[in-house]
Amino acid sequence: MNALPKREEIDKKYKWHLEDIYSSDDEWERDFKRLKDMVPAMEKYKGRLNSADSLYNALKLRDEISQLAERLFTYARMRRDEDNANTKYQALADRAMSLIIEIQSALSFIVPEILAIPADEVYGYMIEEPNLELYRHYIDDIMRQKAHVLSASEERILAQAGEMAEAADIIFTMINDADIKFPSIKDENGNEVELTKGRYMQFMESQDRRVRKDAFEALYDTYGKLKNTLSATLSSNVKKDIFFSRVRKYPSSLAASLDDDNVPTSVYDGLIKAIHDNMDLMYRYVKLRKKMLGVDELHMYDLYVPLVPDIKVKVSYEEAIDKVLEGLRPLGQEYISLLEHGFKNGWIDAYENQGKTSGAYSWGCYGVHPFVLLNFQGTLDDIFTIAHEMGHSLHTHYSFSAQPYIYAEYRIFVAEVASTLNEALLMDHMLKTTDQRSMKLYLINHYLEQFRGTVYRQTMFAEFEKIVHDKAETGESLTPDMMSSIYHNLNEKYYGPNIVVDDRIDLEWSRIPHFYSSFYVYKYATGFSAATALSQQILSEGKTAVDRYINFLKSGGSDYPIELLKKAGVDMTTPKPVEAALKVFAGLLDQMESMI
Repeated sequence: MNALPKREEIDKKYKWHLEDIYSSDDEWERDFKRLKDMVPAMEKYKGRLNSADSLYNALKLRDEISQLAERLFTYARMRRDEDNANTKYQALADRAMSLIIEIQSALSFIVPEILAIPADEVYGYMIEEPNLELYRHYIDDIMRQKAHVLSASEERILAQAGEMAEAADIIFTMINDADIKFPSIKDENGNEVELTKGRYMQFMESQDRRVRKDAFEALYDTYGKLKNTLSATLSSNVKKDIFFSRVRKYPSSLAASLDDDNVPTSVYDGLIKAIHDNMDLMYRYVKLRKKMLGVDELHMYDLYVPLVPDIKVKVSYEEAIDKVLEGLRPLGQEYISLLEHGFKNGWIDAYENQGKTSGAYSWGCYGVHPFVLLNFQGTLDDIFTIAHEMGHSLHTHYSFSAQPYIYAEYRIFVAEVASTLNEALLMDHMLKTTDQRSMKLYLINHYLEQFRGTVYRQTMFAEFEKIVHDKAETGESLTPDMMSSIYHNLNEKYYGPNIVVDDRIDLEWSRIPHFYSSFYVYKYATGFSAATALSQQILSEGKTAVDRYINFLKSGGSDYPIELLKKAGVDMTTPKPVEAALKVFAGLLDQMESMI
């Protein structure tokens, strides 16, 4: 096998141009010194935000400091990502992060001081100083949450308790990532192989059913030995959520969590209901999976094995780009021109090299175009990865170009919409232009699995979180047996009568890291649903829907996520976007059923 190339051996045309952020490391050093000199200037505003002039100047300086800090850190970190063994950029990234922590401390007085000013006085400042109008949404958002902010001394106590409050997550992480050890199983060739979390999914996708079953049982038997400890960590995390929600005077921990995005709890509940109303589609998919695998009984360890053997597609980077451009043409010529510009002008770092950070991401800093890190191998999945990450990048580009710094960042609630929409359009294009039966079946299976994993499974996770929080809020004790029973019942509800819900799956709750970032996973399901619904509008309506969508991309964080999506054409306070997405799921099922 060929060794990975060194960084300097990669052709320049396949590397990103971080010189667009800083032309040299010396320029970075000059800005680092300039930023350190700027930070002490914030001190003169501390305790003095009680006038229109001082409030505006403090916010303006804060934005300048934050913007420069992000620029420094983004450059240093992406240079480090090129080759993590490069000690020079390890040091630059560490220095930038240390300075950011110092800056966060220096800026921490701003929000409490704004909240201490009577609301009518703050809004009066906007009349006195018209430049403050820029910050209206920012101030609105602070004032909206004022009822849940405590006195300065109480807030200090809560801040001091913050590290202690993370204990459950930290302990779970140590158990799950460091201490837990799995047994060995025999692979397809009869070789003894140690089971790891990384290898687990490879085993679950094995065409050898014995391997899948052995991996499934070995994994959950191992977690089963720790079920009392892991139920204690998860229960402690739930109690933490309840404590903070009650201290901050929220009606529930769910309401407290969603309030940061100003999302009503009805959106969360509505997602669950919409999925419940369409369980028949998942039952059809499970039945189809059972038929295609040709098994008498479908088990939980049969859910991940591909229904269609992997299609060995090998494409060049240039061919992958062409396929992405063709697939995204429904977004209009302006969007395509921006994509082409990005492909040709150093936005992307395409190929793997020694020491390079794995995976893929889109990132950037205000005032400069976004960047994409890839590790391109020429597979079918790599084509979708390019579409996905460039979706993020075009969202960032439009947002940075149209919004002032204060509103340039978009919320997590909408972050996956632009990337997933690109994948949906590319998938639609490939299905329409593929004549080969095996390829079409492979693509449909790939898309069906996205629906199962992102819409149904994440909603099931979200429902589990809601149930256990509700029970704890009414004083019930979260024992391992109770949580396993809840989880078993949910699997029966979500997968239906055509599968054996093996008892071992009851323990899956014990290994899900996202349960320690409470009420987060529902955003995967809502984002995927919104993106799918918007992609259908773009394909059916054309320019009108595209214009709405591009305006959404330009909106950044200038309004609340629900409002931004309404303007784009989907109202997440209703079941319609989820139902529209599930119509696509139903159509894919129809196609696959007709082909076998």
